[in-house]
Formats: sequence, structure tokens, C-alpha cells
Amino acid sequence: MSAHIAVVTDSTSCLPENLATQWGIGVVQVQLHVGDQTDDEHRFDRNGLVEAMRTGTPVSTSPPDPGAFFWTYQDAVAAGASAVVSLHISGRLSDTVLAAREAAQQIRVPVHILDSGTSSMSLGFAVVSAARVAGAGGQLARVLDAAERRVRGSTELIYVDTLEYLRRSGRIGAAQSLLGSAFSIKPLLTVRNGEVSPLARVPGARRALGRLVDLAANAAGDQQVDLAVTRFGSDEREVVRRLKERIPNIGDLLVGDASTVIGAHIGPGALSITVSPVN
Repeated sequence: MSAHIAVVTDSTSCLPENLATQWGIGVVQVQLHVGDQTDDEHRFDRNGLVEAMRTGTPVSTSPPDPGAFFWTYQDAVAAGASAVVSLHISGRLSDTVLAAREAAQQIRVPVHILDSGTSSMSLGFAVVSAARVAGAGGQLARVLDAAERRVRGSTELIYVDTLEYLRRSGRIGAAQSLLGSAFSIKPLLTVRNGEVSPLARVPGARRALGRLVDLAANAAGDQQVDLAVTRFGSDEREVVRRLKERIPNIGDLLVGDASTVIGAHIGPGALSITVSPVN
């Protein structure tokens, strides 16, 4: 972590472990419940979770205990941090930010809690931007500004095979309007105003993923963007190939797994694209 300003997030940021380590980012694990088992989400086998969801095993999630945030913040202080910037999943999707705020009250250095209003790599890219500024010795205002600008500029585009898992978890938000579509109609979603919102309904998975790439290309335009493709029990290779063909000015391109907590809500077969302008 930075000697002056530490940066902390939660596991729904989908940060690759090497990036979190490289930039000294503290990652607090959201809790996953599968059947009668409860643990930090990274301890669950991803393939096992997919199988459990497909066979109807009860799956749910909950925010970290405030104690997990407390000890992460304490570790940052012990390492020399004079302040902490803590960025988290939208408060309309999870109470994680509330747990962070509760823990922050017990820390002797300032802890600045940011509700990102989003999740996944839209959050992850903002966290990395904040950590880069902090690592370069940037002042608190610059660290906060880097995170906020990145969140505002990012676009989260989501394909789900079915809305059933979002409905079960209560995270369906404005995408409720898409329920009742024919089985062959695939929903495309985004995160807007802190909640899951509908974008389009497209017949067939292949066409829907093609439309997702179109939306990503439109969001990117000619500006330089970082991209992330995250999957949960899906094959991302064709989407990545098309993105490389359609978007002319790609900075970083990250391909990886969605966090298991996000997967528990969007369901097997889901895939998302994050478009984040470089600023």
C-alpha cells in the first residue's frame, strides 16, 4: 500500500490478483452462501458454484463483516498510511459500503468511503486509477478525483442468459421490465443510477453478444479506452476478437472471471464488457 494514502476496495471489483498486488490495493471479501456453506467469496470453486446454481442449490450473498474492513484499514495504518480511500460496489446493489462506513469510524486516520454507484471492472478500473495516483505520491484530493472521474466515464455492459438469478436475488432493479420475455430473447443490461437497468432485448445468444460488442464500440468511439471482459461460465473468445476488430484505440485489455458474488446474481452463461476511457 502507499506510504501515505492507502486504497481499499471489495471483491466485487473483479480485480485480478496481480493488479491488486502490484498497486498495493486492499481487497475485502464479500460473503457467499451456497447451501449450508458460508465463506469469503474467493474460497469457493467457480465451477462448483455454476453447477450448484444450475441444480437449484440455494445461493445468496452478504456484505463483509465490518471487522474485515477494520483490520484491512488497521493494516494500512500500520504500514504508514495517513489516510485511506475505500471504494465500493453501489449501495443500491449491496450494503458493503455501510459495513465499510461502520468500520471507518473506529480508525484513527481519515477513511474516505466512496459509493461507486457501479460494480465489476467499472469499479476495478477506478480503484486502480486511485492507487496509481496514490502510489505516485498524489494528494488526497487527486486520489479521490482520479477515482470519481473514472467511475463517471465508465460503461458497464452485461449479457445474461436469463434474468431469473437477478430476480431471485432482488437485484433486478429497472430490468424488471424485461421479465416475461420469450426464452430465446436475451437481455442486455447496464448499471445506471446505481442499479441494474435494461438496455435491449435481442433474439438469440449470438446476436445478443454481437449487439453487446456494438454497444461497447459505440461507447468507446475514437477515444483511448481500457477494456475488461469478465465471464461467468461463458466463453469470451469471440467477444474479445470482435472488440479488438471494432475498437481502434485500446489501452489495457483485461480478460478474466467475474467475482463469484457477481456470478451468483447474474447467473451461469453471463458475460460483461467494461469500457473505461483513459483519463
